[in-house]
Amino acid sequence: METPTLPTPTLPTFFSIFLLIYLSAYFLLFRNWGPKHRPGASSCLISLSHGSAAAAMAAHAILRSHKATTFASPNTATQNTVLEFSIAYFSLDLLHYLIFFPNDVLFILHHLATLYVFTTCRYAVRHGAHAILVLLFLAEITSGCQNAWTLAGFRRSGSPAAAKFGAADPVIPIWAWVSWMVVISTAICLSILWVLNLWIDWYKNKVQKKKR
Repeated sequence: METPTLPTPTLPTFFSIFLLIYLSAYFLLFRNWGPKHRPGASSCLISLSHGSAAAAMAAHAILRSHKATTFASPNTATQNTVLEFSIAYFSLDLLHYLIFFPNDVLFILHHLATLYVFTTCRYAVRHGAHAILVLLFLAEITSGCQNAWTLAGFRRSGSPAAAKFGAADPVIPIWAWVSWMVVISTAICLSILWVLNLWIDWYKNKVQKKKR
């Protein structure tokens, strides 16, 4: 007798899960936070739910894809699942920003760009997920700390415990956090250039094969 296999979660399933978390946060968990911070806190909670899980899932997919480590390798089922998981999160968070913070152009453009990369990799090209998941892992590995800091910032005025998260503000000099931002931004730009170069090489190889 064969053991029944569990169905792989799909994009609508992941989206429904994130939507449930968001609505629970907005109407239950953060119902007393007031209209100013309530939407942002709800967004932080789904970001927390996505970030650490996405980093773990991406690492798992990277370690499992022994035969799909080149940029031209077809996506594996595990890699596609991670992409769908992140597509669901960014889609919901994009809706959140369009509804509550339509003037936050930077975040909206960031989410649109990320969704473009993930959706084309998953549904159009169906190749190149390995390199993209490496970037996803690097981007999400610290998201838990970032979101915890943001949530603490929302509650700093009314919670002594949350205020401790901002205790470093007066002791970290401007040159330090500016230099950190420069280093992090440079690393992100280099990662983007690396992926762009892989796309260019893949396209050149494809053109050369057609000429043959």
